Parts: sequence; C-alpha cells; structure tokens
Amino acid sequence: MFTLFMRTIVVYAVVFTVLRLMGKRQISDMQPFDLVITLLIADVASVPISDSAIPLLYGVVPILALFILHRLVAHLSLRSDAVRTLVCGRPIIVIAKGVVQEDAMKAANYTLGDLTEQLRVKDVFTLSEVEYGILETNGSLSVLKKQSGGNGQCRPSVLLVSDGRTQAANLSDIGRSEEWLREKLGAIPVGRCLFVFLDPDGRLHVQLKQRKGTAPAVRFLKGEQ
Repeated sequence: MFTLFMRTIVVYAVVFTVLRLMGKRQISDMQPFDLVITLLIADVASVPISDSAIPLLYGVVPILALFILHRLVAHLSLRSDAVRTLVCGRPIIVIAKGVVQEDAMKAANYTLGDLTEQLRVKDVFTLSEVEYGILETNGSLSVLKKQSGGNGQCRPSVLLVSDGRTQAANLSDIGRSEEWLREKLGAIPVGRCLFVFLDPDGRLHVQLKQRKGTAPAVRFLKGEQ
C-alpha cells in the first residue's frame, strides 16, 4: 500500500511539473494539439498508478517524451507560419459585414445552432447586431458588434506582420501586397517588427522587436488613404 502511495506521488509530481512547463492555459483555451497531448499524458499517467506490476518508468518516460514532442512542435510553430497553420489551423470568418458566411461554416462543420449558441454566450441575442464573427482555432467565437444604430462601418484589426514575418494570406484578404506594406512602413524593416496591425481607423499599429536594455517601441503610421 505504501509503495502504491509513493508511486502516485511521483507520477503526480511529474505530471504537475510537465503541465506547468507546457504553459498556463485553461482547457477551453487549448489548441487541438495541446488538448491531445494533455489527454495522452493523463491516460499514460494512470497506467503505473492503477497497476503496480508495471514499472514506474513505463509511465514517466512516455510523459517526458510527450512533453519533449510538445515543446518541439511549439518551437517550430513559433518559427514557421506553415507549421503553426498545420497544427493550429487558421481563424475562420463566419460573419462578415453582418452576413453569415455559409461556405465558411460548412467548411468548419459549424451549424447555425452552434453559431447562435456561441453568440448567446457573448451576450448577443440578435444576429443583426453582429458586424464580424470569427471562429478561433480553439473553437471559441470572437464577436465584433456593429456601431450604434447598426449602420456604422467597423471591422477587426488585421495582423499583417507577426514576429518579423509578413502574413501573406491576411494581406491578400484585404487586397494589399507586400510591396504596399513595405512602402507604408518606410524605413522600418519588416524583420524588425514584432507585429503590425491594420486598425479599423486605417492606421498601422507597429511595435518593434525589443532590444536588450531598451524599452518597447510603438508607432502608429498612416495606412489606408
């Protein structure tokens, strides 16, 4: 009995440490890959606890292997947009300018019932109040309401540069090119930008990568005419 108790303590300590190192996220905020790794760790951890005949290492080693896999994929996702899109997918616009995008919903296997349920969670009970609805990669719905009166023009900010890399798909979505972006940034190299957002007011919100010993630098540039 004492051996079983100690095995449980050891496995708990390993799982707790691994989950902390994976990052602080609620289950509802996890990407599919994070959730799969977490479920696998939970399943593997239960084996040496429930069966004392199985060596403890048979539970600890797979947990450490899953953690290393998670860190590797997370690192590759930070370095490569293609890997990040493959692992996490891309947000899907299901409502654009007040119009439900039926094709996008079908592609995401997202029903009208799912949409209205998620809107109610956001305290939106009338579809006509919504200007944009974006289905995030973790399955949650982000909502941008129309301006007062329901006739105002509004839109979400668009990410054009992430960690020094242009987001070609987002530029294409707004009908702009990388040449246009470089022209607007002027003397600021794309590689020096932590991010560049095109805000709803047409300005470019730029933050430069922070260099050691310097404060973060934020600039707002004229974007759309």
